[in-house]
Amino acid sequence: MKRLVALASIAVLISACGPTKPKVDDSAPNNPIVTSMDLTKVDNDRVPVVINPGRFTQETVTYRIPKVVQGTYSVSDFGKYVEDFKAYDYNGNALTTVSVDKNTWTISNASDLDRIEYYVNDTFDTETSGGIGGENPFSPAGTNIEENNYVLNLHGFIGYFDSLKNNQYALNVTAPADFVRTSALEDRGTTTSEDGQTATTSYFAQRYFDITDNPMMYGKLDVEEFMVGDIKIVLSVYSPNQTHSAESLKQTMFDMMKAQKAYLGDVNTTPRYDIYLYLSDGAETSPKGYGALEHHTSTVVVLPEASSREGLAKSMIDVVAHEFFHIVTPLSVHSEDVHYFDYANPTFSKHLWMYEGVTEYFAQHFQVFEGLIEPQEFYGVIMQKIATSKNLDDAMSFTVMSENVLKEPYADQYYNVYMKGALIGMCIDILMRKESDGNRSMLSLMKELSAKYGKDKPFEDDKLIAEITEMTYPSVGEFLNTHVVGDVPINYEEFFAMVGLKNGEAEVETNYIFAGGQNIIFSGDPEKGIFFTDMALKNSFWKSQGIQAGDVVKTVNGKELTLQNAQEVIGGMFGWQAGQEFEMKIQRGDETIDLKGTLTKAIAVSNGLLEDPNATAEQIELRNAWLKG
Repeated sequence: MKRLVALASIAVLISACGPTKPKVDDSAPNNPIVTSMDLTKVDNDRVPVVINPGRFTQETVTYRIPKVVQGTYSVSDFGKYVEDFKAYDYNGNALTTVSVDKNTWTISNASDLDRIEYYVNDTFDTETSGGIGGENPFSPAGTNIEENNYVLNLHGFIGYFDSLKNNQYALNVTAPADFVRTSALEDRGTTTSEDGQTATTSYFAQRYFDITDNPMMYGKLDVEEFMVGDIKIVLSVYSPNQTHSAESLKQTMFDMMKAQKAYLGDVNTTPRYDIYLYLSDGAETSPKGYGALEHHTSTVVVLPEASSREGLAKSMIDVVAHEFFHIVTPLSVHSEDVHYFDYANPTFSKHLWMYEGVTEYFAQHFQVFEGLIEPQEFYGVIMQKIATSKNLDDAMSFTVMSENVLKEPYADQYYNVYMKGALIGMCIDILMRKESDGNRSMLSLMKELSAKYGKDKPFEDDKLIAEITEMTYPSVGEFLNTHVVGDVPINYEEFFAMVGLKNGEAEVETNYIFAGGQNIIFSGDPEKGIFFTDMALKNSFWKSQGIQAGDVVKTVNGKELTLQNAQEVIGGMFGWQAGQEFEMKIQRGDETIDLKGTLTKAIAVSNGLLEDPNATAEQIELRNAWLKG
C-alpha cells in the first residue's frame, strides 16, 4: 500500500495481509453463494445487498464483514457501515439475528435460512465527520455511493460465513444501463431490462478472497485499454468536473508500465491489470486520504482533481509504479499469514520489509535502471528516505514491528516500511551484486523466490531469512539478522562506499512543499491557519518570492486554504511543475501580499550523494551494474 500521511498538520504524498489453513465445515453448503447489489435502488445513500448462501444443516451460523483487509495495516471495521441487517427463512419470515460486534452477526435456526438482506453506507461520505464510530478506512480501501460514481471495494459490501470462505461466489450487480462498469472479475454476461433502463451484470469468483481482491468502479467513467507486452491494462478514471481523462494519462501509464515490464523481464503473473483512479474535487463528502491500495492484479488510486496535468502524471507514476510491483510480492511471494488471511482476527507476517519495502525500492530503482530519471535524482530519493527513517525509530526490529503492526508502539512506525524498508532492499541489492560480480540482484532473488513458491504456495514466516541466506550469501544472511531481525541501525556509508559514492553537501532538486529531504515548509495552527516556516527560506523558489517565516497562506490559485482543506490544496501543490502559472495570497501582519507568476525549478542545499572522484574501477563497475545492469 502506498498512501498519504500528515506531517505537521499537512498531508503530503508518500509511497500506502491466520497463519494456518482454515478448516472446512463439511455440513456447510458447497454451492456458489449468490450475492446481489442493486445500484438503482439506493436508499438514503445506501446500497441494498442480498446474500443467498444455499441451505445450511447447522442451527447457528456466523456472518462477518471484514475488520481488516489485505494491504492495509489498520482496523477499518467495515461492518459499522452496515444497517438494517435481517435474515429470512424460506417462507419470508424473519429469523433471529444477534449483532456480536461491529462486524459479526449470528443467525439462529440457520437450517431455515433463505437469505440475508442489509444496506451499506459508503465510507467517503464519513471522512469529514470522522467516520461512523471510529477511524475511517484509508480512502483507496473505501467505498463511494453517489449519482455518477460508485467505488465498489467489495469487502465493504459483501461478507462471508465462517465455514464458507472457500465457496464460490456468484455476484449480480444491477445499475443504470448507461453506466460504464469495469472489473477484472470473471464476467458471465449482462442482461438489460425490458424498458432498457437498467442492466444486470453477473460476475463469478472462485472464493471470498477473489471478492475482496477485485474492486469495481461503476458510473460516468472514462476508460482506456492498452497492451503492455502481454498484459492488458485497463485504466478507469472518474473526474467529477472532467478536469482529467483516461486518455490524457494513457501515454504516461504506458511508458511507465512498459519500463516496469522491461525491468521485471520474465516475471509474468497476470494477463490483466486494472487501475481505478478516483479524483477528489475537495467537496465535503469527497475522500481525503490520497494514495493507493494494491490488490493482486489491480490498484485503487485517490488523488486530488485540482492537480495539474503534469502534477497528476507525476503522482500517478509515484503511486501506481509501487502498486504494480506488488505482482511480485505478495502475489508471487507471500507467507501463510497472507495466503490464509483472517479478516476478523488477522495475524501479520514478519516480512513487511519485503512486501512493502522491496516493492517501494523497485518502484524507485526501475526508474533509474530503465533511464526514466538520472542517477542524481535517484540518489536524492534515497537520501530523503534515509532522512525520514532517522526521524522514526531506527533501532527497532523490523520483523517485530511487522508482526505487531496493529499495536503500539509499532503501529506508529508503520510508515518506515516505505523508508527503511526500501533502504533494506537497496542494501541487499548492492550486496547481491557485489558478491556475484554484478550478476545477481534483489530482483533476481525475488524471481528465484517466485519460482520456488508462486501465488498458490506460501512460505513459512519463521524460515524465510534462513532460506534467503541459503539461496544467496552469508553476508546477506548476516545483514538480515543484524539489521532486520535485529535492531542495529544500518550504516549506509558502508554500502555507498561499495559503489563509489560519498555524502557531501549538494544542491538537490526539490518541490514546492519541501526544502529538500522531508523538511516541510508549511505548518498549521487553529488560530493562525496555514503558514510558512523558516524552512521555506531553504527552498530557492520561495526564497526568490520574498517569503518570510510566519507568512499566512490565505489562497492558492484562487482557492481558500484552511486547516480543513489543507490536505487537498497542499496535496495539489505536491504535483506543481516548473513552467506552470501560480497565484497565492498571503497575510503578513496587517499587510496582504499577492504573489503571481511562473513556477521556476525549486532547489535546496542538502546533504546528498556524490560520485567519489577517488572511486576505484571496481567500485565504478559495481555502481554501473547497480544502476544500469
